[in-house]
Amino acid sequence: MLKNIIILLVILIIIYLILIMPKLKVNPKILKLKGWHYAHRGLHDINLGIPENSLKAFQKAVDKGCGIELDVQITKDKIPIIMHDYSLKRTCGVDLKVYDLNYEELADYRLFNTEEKIPSLREALTCIDGKVPVFVELKIPRRPKDTCELVSKELDNYKGFYVMESFNPFALIWYKKNKPEVLRGQLSSDFNKHGVEGSKIQYFILKNLLMNVFTKPDFIAYHHLYKKGL
Repeated sequence: MLKNIIILLVILIIIYLILIMPKLKVNPKILKLKGWHYAHRGLHDINLGIPENSLKAFQKAVDKGCGIELDVQITKDKIPIIMHDYSLKRTCGVDLKVYDLNYEELADYRLFNTEEKIPSLREALTCIDGKVPVFVELKIPRRPKDTCELVSKELDNYKGFYVMESFNPFALIWYKKNKPEVLRGQLSSDFNKHGVEGSKIQYFILKNLLMNVFTKPDFIAYHHLYKKGL
């Protein structure tokens, strides 16, 4: 009986390790990420009138020689824009969703009571101009395929070095299939402890990286506050 239990446990451990295993072959492009400091949502300081995910924050990061992480999602009329939250409540003071608004409607709002508007991905890339590496995080409240296709089309014309990352594994699956040459990273966290509403089963799968068997990410970025939960 004990022997059977041990065998079962070993099998379950092997299955788990297979599920969470990232891509074993290291993409040499990942070396381009080393040696940089990175500015999360740009090098922002609201006390200086430089809000997160703004052109000012990206320009300051470039000026200081910092790599940049930025967040991309699409508007109702399919324009990739830079915004972390799905709602404008925290950043612009209005409880509206990005995906319910057209790009021209978003142009009426300013970030954190500054003069900075919500930039498009194209504007952000023009500002960065390939001078520093960029982590592009895909924010996907719905239809991963739409977001991936639109963002990828915009990045096809960009000459700088970038990598893709997302909490949504279906974004990584899309890039694995359609843009395998692009570095991709799986983001994760302890979603329940972080207070994120949603399916507990879904968050268990994402927290424990059980989709890695399909996404085969080049790297994993896990919320450091919850590293002991792994």
